[in-house]
Amino acid sequence: MALLETPICNFGEKAKDFTLLSTENKKVSLSDIKGKNGTLIMFICNHCPYVKAVINSIVQDVNFLDSVGIKSAAIMSNDVNEYSEDSFENMISFAKQHNFLFPYLFDKTQKVARDYGAVCTPDFFGYNQNLELQYRGRIYAARPTELGAAMKLIATTGKGPKKQIPSMGCSIKWIKQS
Repeated sequence: MALLETPICNFGEKAKDFTLLSTENKKVSLSDIKGKNGTLIMFICNHCPYVKAVINSIVQDVNFLDSVGIKSAAIMSNDVNEYSEDSFENMISFAKQHNFLFPYLFDKTQKVARDYGAVCTPDFFGYNQNLELQYRGRIYAARPTELGAAMKLIATTGKGPKKQIPSMGCSIKWIKQS
């Protein structure tokens, strides 16, 4: 497992539209998850030790952010043929096990991960109310989480923190092209 870091936040970059299948067996689009004060899109997976280490904090942060008008979704983009732990059926179990109250979406073709430039799990994209990127950093070094604090700042000001520390995690498991 290669440890990767996310790139620096490209402030103002617009969120890319998508429609993906959720673990609730519903089609979910970007407009469905757009929050009044911001939107958090997370690339995660079921098997990554970095995700497993912070999944409870992710769920707590997302629940808190919902109370300040920020909606969230998690997207799983790994190659499930090579990483069966990340299968759609296992995504459903993972979401139930961790009490996800947000959509967990399957990016089977990996198009959404490529469109967003996702590089690792977890990879966080925090957008303001205009779907302009304002945060691309780690979840935390300590409580309260950097992610939670950054997204709350975005909810109240529309702007993310100028100083951001990259998220780190396992690489996205790309489908091998023949």
